[in-house]
Amino acid sequence: MGKKETGGEILERLFAVIDGRRGADPETSYTAKMFAKGRSKITQKLGEEAVETVIAALSQGRDEVVSESADLIYHLLILWAEQGIDPAEVWAELARREGTSGIDEKKARSGKTI
Repeated sequence: MGKKETGGEILERLFAVIDGRRGADPETSYTAKMFAKGRSKITQKLGEEAVETVIAALSQGRDEVVSESADLIYHLLILWAEQGIDPAEVWAELARREGTSGIDEKKARSGKTI
């Protein structure tokens, strides 16, 4: 029996595939089509997927939330690739925040008191 993959390993592999589709034929690759349409379309689609995830959470079942979450993450990875963001940068930011309360972290980013 093989070693079970972690979520991080799956995301890293998916990101590599997505990043590799940059410049591919938009007629044969959905991801290449998203890159060709540009950041505006990528962010629009990411927003749509976020809304669909919320709708699934409020009015549909668990399976729909899982499916919509996968779509959301996929489109987020497209945005990261378009922006030149390596997933390791996001993991490092999450690690930096680890152990900090959400309220304190938000105060630090905004400079405001909550």
